[in-house]
Amino acid sequence: MHTTTVMLIELGAIILGLGLLGRLAGRVGFSPIPLYLLGGLAFGHGGFLPLTASEEFTATGAEIGVILLLLLLGLEYSASDLVTSLKTQYPSGAVDFALNAVPGAAAALLLGWGPVAAVALAGVTWISSSGVIAKVLGDFGRLGNRETPVVLGILVIEDLAMALYLPILTALLAGVSLAGGALTLLISLGTVGAVLYLALRHGRVISRAVSSDSAEMLLLVVLGLTLLVAGIAQELQVSAAVGAFLVGIALSGEVAEGASTLLTPLRDLFGAVFFVFFGLSTNPADIPPVLVPALVLALATTLTKIATGWYAARRAGIRSAGRWRAGGTLVARGEFSIVIAGLAVGAEPRIGPLATAYVLILVVLGPVAARWTEPLALRLTRRPAPPGPVSMPAAERIDPARTGS
Repeated sequence: MHTTTVMLIELGAIILGLGLLGRLAGRVGFSPIPLYLLGGLAFGHGGFLPLTASEEFTATGAEIGVILLLLLLGLEYSASDLVTSLKTQYPSGAVDFALNAVPGAAAALLLGWGPVAAVALAGVTWISSSGVIAKVLGDFGRLGNRETPVVLGILVIEDLAMALYLPILTALLAGVSLAGGALTLLISLGTVGAVLYLALRHGRVISRAVSSDSAEMLLLVVLGLTLLVAGIAQELQVSAAVGAFLVGIALSGEVAEGASTLLTPLRDLFGAVFFVFFGLSTNPADIPPVLVPALVLALATTLTKIATGWYAARRAGIRSAGRWRAGGTLVARGEFSIVIAGLAVGAEPRIGPLATAYVLILVVLGPVAARWTEPLALRLTRRPAPPGPVSMPAAERIDPARTGS
């Protein structure tokens, strides 16, 4: 059979499989990410039926998927949102980094993987999944809760931190010298600062230049601009994902809303291809040896994320129940952890299987933690009632006059 024909058959099977897996995840009420990863494991190297003809295409699609994931993430935030979050949430962001990045770095060093792998695994365990958490908040009806802005503030800080973390990781993985790494960091800092300044002061001008009454023209201009900036950023060792994120931040208002509506289906398609490709490139036989470290790391960072949310909500003056809800909501890891692991597998191949097992555990445990952390914590921390007559709350007391007694 002709190579092109085989590739089309494989691509059709992959995309159809993604649709069926996504539908199944929707019915179960969970994120489709673990199903995409499992699908990739089943049909990748060492799987049941390896798909090889479409490998080059899916690799390119996976890169586009990462770029679109970050672009759409940037479109959700305005520059003023980011600046406000930095001013109000930076202590919580520092605690989040210390509690959740350090376990990953320590695990990599204990496993003997070296300092570069430690930096990569720190990112894998640090960043929560914005996509899974947004779904959890909507499913549990918590979008209007007092602790929800705190949770979103932590996510904003993490997303913005990626604009500095990813260039550093990319430079380390490329073997850049200390001077070259410092230059890359300066370029990244300067770029982020310049984009935030332009978005704050001249965001309307930029959006007006990109805007179009034609949906087709808007799609082509935004997508073309994003890929161009992502490519230039990658050439400068700043990371293509960061370039896409900054393009999203620079756009605002109706242009951002219109571009988000047009690009969301493309993001969903290529984002799913990215997760499948990550699974395809991971040999299932490599997962059992790292399953115990992944489980230990998942349990440890579940506790540290709960502590992060509790601390951040406490700073915001939220009561005990809301603090525990905030902590449980932040547990899920997902897209960013896989993006970071995907960058690092060239330097340390064992990160791929560990990250896959880690994300599979926490993307399932995340919604469970969001639901049950609060009631379990309150039950465990509830103090026994003092001896003597029990006094019921006024709202629960029964008026004898109304009962006729």
